[in-house]
Amino acid sequence: MANVSHENAEPVTDRVHDNSWSANLEKPQHADDRGLVVEQAIDAIRHTAPGNHVNLVTHGTHGHPSEYLFDALADEFDADVEWEYVKQCGCGGHVTRSRVRTSAEITDSAIHCARTSDVLRESAGTRYPGVFGCEISNISWTTL
Repeated sequence: MANVSHENAEPVTDRVHDNSWSANLEKPQHADDRGLVVEQAIDAIRHTAPGNHVNLVTHGTHGHPSEYLFDALADEFDADVEWEYVKQCGCGGHVTRSRVRTSAEITDSAIHCARTSDVLRESAGTRYPGVFGCEISNISWTTL
């Protein structure tokens, strides 16, 4: 896929949204550049106020967002953002809802993860699925 200059690409938004909104990542500039889709999805999330969500509507030519977007979001945002696949649009694009968590939710998650790690202390080295965004795998156990 051809790369469009990201500097010349029209930005997905120019303000912080203090409400839930949708980011259109289905324009022709997105069809040819998966990197631009990822970059602007991250930018859209950064422009969403905590407690709100942005629907990332991605171009269908790139396939399911789990193939390229979800890992990028995990690397960029860690536990600060939750996302879920919603559906495939009639036009072939995909909708992923990304919710920016509030600081209170993040703190509650950290406490829950710490409690979960205490319960699972005897099972170090076993991989557990994410619980409120945390994954326990081969870590040093510490009681808070």
